[in-house]
Amino acid sequence: MSKYDYSKLQNGSDIRGVAIDGVPGETVNLNKETTMRLAKAFLYWLTSKTGKDPASLTISIGRDPRLSGPGLADAFCQALVSYGCRILDAGIASTPAMFMSTIFAEYQCDGAIMVTASHLPFNRNGFKFFDCEGGLDKGDITDIITFAESDSILNSIQGREPGEVEKIPLLDTYSAHLRELIAEGAGLGEKPLAGMRITVDAGNGSGGFFATKVLAPLGADISSNQYLEPDGNFPNHAPNPEDQKAMEAICSRVKEVKSDLGLIFDTDVDRSSAVDEKGREINRNGIVAMAAALIAEAHPRTTVVTDSITSNQLTAFLEKDLGLKHLRFKRGYKNVINKSIQLNQAGIDSQLAIETSGHAAYKENYFLDDGAYLATKIVIKAAKLHQAGQGISALIATMKMPAESIEVRFPILAEDFSAYGNQIIDDLQALVASDQLQGASLVTPNYEGVRINFDTPSLKGWMLLRKSLHDPIMPLNIESDVEGGCEAIRKLLKPILATYAELDISKL
Repeated sequence: MSKYDYSKLQNGSDIRGVAIDGVPGETVNLNKETTMRLAKAFLYWLTSKTGKDPASLTISIGRDPRLSGPGLADAFCQALVSYGCRILDAGIASTPAMFMSTIFAEYQCDGAIMVTASHLPFNRNGFKFFDCEGGLDKGDITDIITFAESDSILNSIQGREPGEVEKIPLLDTYSAHLRELIAEGAGLGEKPLAGMRITVDAGNGSGGFFATKVLAPLGADISSNQYLEPDGNFPNHAPNPEDQKAMEAICSRVKEVKSDLGLIFDTDVDRSSAVDEKGREINRNGIVAMAAALIAEAHPRTTVVTDSITSNQLTAFLEKDLGLKHLRFKRGYKNVINKSIQLNQAGIDSQLAIETSGHAAYKENYFLDDGAYLATKIVIKAAKLHQAGQGISALIATMKMPAESIEVRFPILAEDFSAYGNQIIDDLQALVASDQLQGASLVTPNYEGVRINFDTPSLKGWMLLRKSLHDPIMPLNIESDVEGGCEAIRKLLKPILATYAELDISKL
């Protein structure tokens, strides 16, 4: 058995760890040895699922620009090729493109691996795994970790003569696919983006290709782009559409050069957000509204599955303005995707699963959370609106926004933090159900934490207190329809939460 506890590397349906030194207190736990064991474990998982021997498998691998990426990718390749696998090395790629390597006729891979830690700091890295059915779920990753810790399982893998590693132009193939979608969708000839200035901010991650390989060949003016060059130090801002500095950077650029549209990606391009022609961010609730508006005409009454922190105004926009249905579910992009898939299996049409973080997965696109695909759909609509003399803001112009919103994260100090968090949630539910909080009512159905609506003459809004998906943290989200409402809800909650000695509410 391996001496290392590989379960520490699991983050939901991903593997994430510290890959290089440089941050005090963070010890490297994702190195060549752990990587090679995880690679062999994935191989064992894939052979078990497909029934193929290793020499019959084709597996692709790509990475984002992180400094540790080349070494980890090479270790992965070394482990797999020794069993006779055919390995396709995509180099710097995007997470969605890696899945598409299982779909594209040129490659038809049995499995794919993306070396990435999404938006996390430079010293982190990790793996996202795919087969031809999509991204692996949390249970699959748990199995892979179990295999990685077992010498007997890893030694049982039967290999032949060493296989080969081939370099492939996956991003070129993927970009051609997206260009074709835009040309067909816009219906405006070979240069459907001629006359449009589009600003892309890749945050020095993998997303620069969208500007140079997708937009420019279709006629767009991309001279205002920024931070396209891959750089694992991420010197300009966090490669994260949810990061305030990142959004300010692209909004400022769009205003400065008077772009028709701005697009921003996270490191591995499975998330994106946008900026309208006036330099205003289309983010969080706004990007959910945008993604839904893009399919509303083609799929009336379809159910849009979102995470739990979406606003009441978003629900009103989806259901009243767009004529869709809204199911507010749980945080976690795999949670919303799997729920949407379950609805379809039950005969309920659901065309979109999306988190406010920018993870958007369309049924028409394999339920793949693909930031470049969402950007592609936005560009198609923007091109059509541009022809009509309008900007992309017209698509969600009727959506109202809350007056205020805040998020606070409370550390749980209790050893059994999950049970402690559950007790707090149960107590709050009981308090509201007993009518001890004037104007407060429980939101039902509710699938995560406790969500409370407030409706009094001076207090209109809502709050959601939930447990973090992986950490001893309780995030609190508050939104208000009136100025000062968040502060009023905060003051109402503080004495209630102060009774829990092992909940650190110092930030409240």
